[in-house]
Amino acid sequence: MQLSLVMTVIGRDKPGLVDSLAGIVAEHGGNWLESRMSRLGGHFAGILRVQVPAEKEAALVGALKKLEPEGLTVVIHSDRQDHAQSERALVFLEIVGQDRPGIVHQISHALAAHGVNVEELNTECASAAMSGEMLFKAQAKLNVPELCNLAELRNELEKIAEDLIVDLTLKELPREVPARGM
Repeated sequence: MQLSLVMTVIGRDKPGLVDSLAGIVAEHGGNWLESRMSRLGGHFAGILRVQVPAEKEAALVGALKKLEPEGLTVVIHSDRQDHAQSERALVFLEIVGQDRPGIVHQISHALAAHGVNVEELNTECASAAMSGEMLFKAQAKLNVPELCNLAELRNELEKIAEDLIVDLTLKELPREVPARGM
């Protein structure tokens, strides 16, 4: 039986960190399924999901924990699929505007109040091309519960965007078709 493990990793950035992780996963018969990794403020930070034979899980976890003396912290969780997610609409959210404190908090607070789950969130601050002002940019993939009134959510988010003076785009994505086993 195969198990799916989700890990977070963080440590001082240096060459070879991804190679170390990938080597340990491969040595234990694991398969690297997906990951998001970045250099943030001089640190290497990432999340990844791997699949490993159940009988090798403990050995893999032990080998990954041996990276801690080298300054890499690894936290491992077993991936449990939430079947309720399949009954939700997928929505894409994009925000662009002058940077200011509180943008993420106000938007995420409204989403949480409507029972919306943030599945993916990517944010950055970048210099505007013409003015040089700092722009805040965010893109998110959201799971919106079936009972949530999408028009009401859109109105609330647009009011917040107007107050914050940011542009907001919200559009429904096509449903993902679940993979079928052989």
